[in-house]
Amino acid sequence: MTATLPRVHRLAHTDFTRDLDASTGELVALLDLAADVKRSPERYRTALAGKSLALLFEKPSLRTRVTFELAIQQLGGFAVLNDGPIGVREPLKDVARNLDRWVSGIVARTFRQQTVDDLALWSSVPVINALSDIWHPCQALADMQTIREHFGAARGLKLAFVGDGNNVAGSLLINATRLGMDFSIATPSGYALPAEVVALAEGNEGKVGVTTDPVAAVRGAQIVYTDVWTSMGEEHESNVRRDAFAAYQVNDQLLSHAAPEAVFMHCLPAHRGEEVTDSVMESSRSVVFDEAENRLHAQKALLLMLLG
Repeated sequence: MTATLPRVHRLAHTDFTRDLDASTGELVALLDLAADVKRSPERYRTALAGKSLALLFEKPSLRTRVTFELAIQQLGGFAVLNDGPIGVREPLKDVARNLDRWVSGIVARTFRQQTVDDLALWSSVPVINALSDIWHPCQALADMQTIREHFGAARGLKLAFVGDGNNVAGSLLINATRLGMDFSIATPSGYALPAEVVALAEGNEGKVGVTTDPVAAVRGAQIVYTDVWTSMGEEHESNVRRDAFAAYQVNDQLLSHAAPEAVFMHCLPAHRGEEVTDSVMESSRSVVFDEAENRLHAQKALLLMLLG
């Protein structure tokens, strides 16, 4: 007797180039599916049999590469990797149209959002943003899954982000407020989230607070989140950023202003002793490795909803 595969809701949008390519309802469906995939992986082990992914990585990766390779393999498909610049040896539109003759989907980890957008424009197969300079949507999916696991639901919680107003912060802002969380971000002057990114959260259920005071941002928060002060491609700014962000370290003192049940989150890799102390990373409040694990399950759900 042939086993019947679970029904999977398909994304209306054919690509996942940014967080808003999934509606709020689709985000909730994806998180529900990720939870089921995590509980019962055997139900989905042949769901993408014969499907293939091309991984295009301009930036190095541990979690993103390993979890996408494992995700497609554990769903019955396979992945091939090509690392290095995209659209340099040959036009990007040619790269995209070669790949869509061979593979079922493209996962791109790039320096520029425009590269992801152009791949989606020229490819006839789904394109997934595995990180760009503006968005990190796959990370945010895993983060939302982790928050729901620890608190049962997201609505009514407060997520505080302390540090650089970067791609991770932007994706967290969009998804947290859509799920009913309040989002507060503290950055040094000159490092805030772009106003146009903040504007995208207007009208969402969760409230947005923007400040330069890390204590004000963290006060009463159930989730305290940070990321590296210097992202890949910004290494020439390291010394300047280290000085600018010195007061934005997540340490035991800052965490004491959060809610008693607060957890600490970080997308990794962490620069211990800079944006976060070792004591916070290793504390019982830290759920950073739960986040890392959930990259696998959330991305399985995304692949199922795009390729299934």
